[in-house]
Amino acid sequence: MLKVENINVYYGAIHAVKGVSFEVERGEIVTLIGANGAGKSTILKTISGLLRSKGGSITFLDEDISSAEPYRLTQKGLSHIPEGRKIFQQLTVEENLDVGGYTRTNEENRRSMSEVFAKFPRVEERRRQIAGTLSGGEQQMLALGRGLMSAPRLIMMDEPSMGLAPVLVRQIFDIIEELNKAGATILLVEQNARMALSIAHRAYVLETGRVALEAPAKELLHNEDVKRAYLGG
Repeated sequence: MLKVENINVYYGAIHAVKGVSFEVERGEIVTLIGANGAGKSTILKTISGLLRSKGGSITFLDEDISSAEPYRLTQKGLSHIPEGRKIFQQLTVEENLDVGGYTRTNEENRRSMSEVFAKFPRVEERRRQIAGTLSGGEQQMLALGRGLMSAPRLIMMDEPSMGLAPVLVRQIFDIIEELNKAGATILLVEQNARMALSIAHRAYVLETGRVALEAPAKELLHNEDVKRAYLGG
């Protein structure tokens, strides 16, 4: 579904992503793990058109999207749920969801909103509430729901568990697994490497902007180097 080949991304003189290549197959959860500053979020922003690679290519559904505008990618079925949630604080919950479905018809949006409310009953309870007044867990559920409004083929999630209590972290990962079982393909960036590896099919370990290791996720859970570096033992 997604093929990233030899992308290089710079912030000024800083070479943040160095010749990174990886693939995501239809129906998979693929996770990118690594320390802060390893380039994980930069890679997602490059795939979604917010940053540009110097050379290399990005192919989505057999189409080169390396120079596509972000809004075009949403129309093609790519959804990016950003780090820090980035909900529209001054809008209501329902208005945030409407924004997520801006590329679709009113009827499609009504259908998608019903599906989001079925997945996130708490979001439905808060539908008239100003989004900025929600708790952190509720905001994350809203961000996930907004990302689903465009009926994406591939969902990219950046640090969905950031800042959440452990009980909410488990709930968010359960939701990610449910989405995948329902047919969603997911590219996951997550600081909680143990949780990410426990639900993913495959994983890529990033170190200072490069792919250092690729393997089935369950295999990396038992890799001694990975355990020492990212799993606390």
